Amino acid sequence: MSGHFWLSDAQMERLRPFFPKSRGKPRVDDRRVLSGIIYVQKNGLQWKGVPAVYGPPKTLYNRFVRWSRMGVFARIFAELAQPGPDGETIMIDSTHLKAHRTAASLFKRGTRPRAIGRTKGGLNSKLHMVCDGLGRPLTFFLSPGQMSDAKGALVLLDALPPAKMLLGDKGYDADWFREALDDKGIAACIPARRGRKNPASHDRKFYKQRHRIENLFARLKDWRRIATRYDRCAELFLSAICIAATVMFWL
Repeated sequence: MSGHFWLSDAQMERLRPFFPKSRGKPRVDDRRVLSGIIYVQKNGLQWKGVPAVYGPPKTLYNRFVRWSRMGVFARIFAELAQPGPDGETIMIDSTHLKAHRTAASLFKRGTRPRAIGRTKGGLNSKLHMVCDGLGRPLTFFLSPGQMSDAKGALVLLDALPPAKMLLGDKGYDADWFREALDDKGIAACIPARRGRKNPASHDRKFYKQRHRIENLFARLKDWRRIATRYDRCAELFLSAICIAATVMFWL
């Protein structure tokens, strides 16, 4: 089993309270199936290419799809992702995730949402994320690639955790966003866009810490099925991101 990923006993104990109850026939071993799902997501494999030690590929795929649509992986991330000692600072940013041709087929009426859009870089999705001062993800959502950072900030505004300072790049330099942060008691460390008549000042030394959220995106994209989107349904791809973020930062 050298080179294969396996969840530890301690990790399984943290995850088990969030598993849905088994009804009727007992489920296949949770540790083996979840470890196989993580292995596929991390290495960018097709489901049929999963090593035999994880069991039948169809079992892994069915469990991933079923629990994704039940919201199990999203619930695990939401419960485990809590700000730590450095909770006074949060950061916001977004990144593009390229959609593979298998995920970017034409939209058909009656299908589930795709969250895929067209930009100059082609068809892709956009991940909008908030992290804590240590660069650990706290909340995020997926949108079509053409959505602006400002619109993404509007969606995340109500989900912002309590904090004293928010770091963001020039894409978040909007008067309404600064005012909304002020109403929440959060100071904005956001550089002004070029051409602003009355640009707001920011702490340049403190702003250098924003590299941590960039490092977060880089680590997420080390997982091949995150860097390149193969899943057609947005909820499945979002579950893959939840799995990656939970395993890397919260287990």
